Amino acid sequence: MSKAIVKTDFNFPQQTGKYVGKVRDVYDIDGKYLVMVVSDRISAFDVVLPEGIPYKGQILNQIAAKFLDATTDILPNWKIAVPDPMVTVGYKCEPFKVEMVIRGYLSGHAWREYKEGKREICGVRMPDGMVENQKFPEPIITPTTKAVEGHDEDISPEELIAAGIVTREEYDQLEKYTRAIFQRGTEIAAKQGLILVDTKYEFGKKDGVIYLMDEVHTPDSSRYFYAEGYEERLAKGERQKQLSKEFVREWLMAGGFQGKEGQKVPEMTPEVVAGITDRYVELYEHITGEKFNRTDYTAEKIEADVKACLASLK
Repeated sequence: MSKAIVKTDFNFPQQTGKYVGKVRDVYDIDGKYLVMVVSDRISAFDVVLPEGIPYKGQILNQIAAKFLDATTDILPNWKIAVPDPMVTVGYKCEPFKVEMVIRGYLSGHAWREYKEGKREICGVRMPDGMVENQKFPEPIITPTTKAVEGHDEDISPEELIAAGIVTREEYDQLEKYTRAIFQRGTEIAAKQGLILVDTKYEFGKKDGVIYLMDEVHTPDSSRYFYAEGYEERLAKGERQKQLSKEFVREWLMAGGFQGKEGQKVPEMTPEVVAGITDRYVELYEHITGEKFNRTDYTAEKIEADVKACLASLK
């Protein structure tokens, strides 16, 4: 198995900065372009876990590229090229400091809030009498602030606008785009026998135009259920068979870890790591309908490929 790439330290021509996120290393090229390296780091509960997952970066980057290409008729996006399996080169945009979360079903964070008796999230009223994983009458949008460190926080559209994070006009456009992209993702998922449960989008502006940024419809940013058996499992109150990173969170919770102070991540043995890789490969193949090719790559090859790509942009 390939060795996980958990850290990069490139120095590209005209590089003016580097941002290290939980999973991505983003290089700023002359304030015009970004080189996003999707590492094999894995995070859960807003914590980067101690072991990397081989091929995970490649899987996420390639899924995102496919969905970026599949939504260009809805709005422009930041992607220019994918010079390497785990790298996307694109335009630098001024990001909105908000993640547009859209939920078609009562799952995950929304369910945890609902179970505690809350019926409103981000200013959106949720119907009474729902059960876990039930479909909403129509998808709800529950934005979160984009935290540089720590946990993202739920925020209502009115609070976003009042805080000056977006204007009313911008928010209305972001919501419109969010619903359109989610609908497209839902249609693509259905062809693969999947249900797109919830996801998040990030947007930015370039030359006054809103662009779709970052990853789209990957298992790190989205939750998928298998359509087959969904209704039966819902009726019986059984857990849904799903394609998402939720299995990692469940493994951590079973080991007593939810990202809270004083808690320790369970041991990530080679068997655990290999098992997570296999699940990500399964995710890729089900979401895209294509066979995943495990490509072994090195930092030297990535650097050479990116430099050649950047030279072609001059």
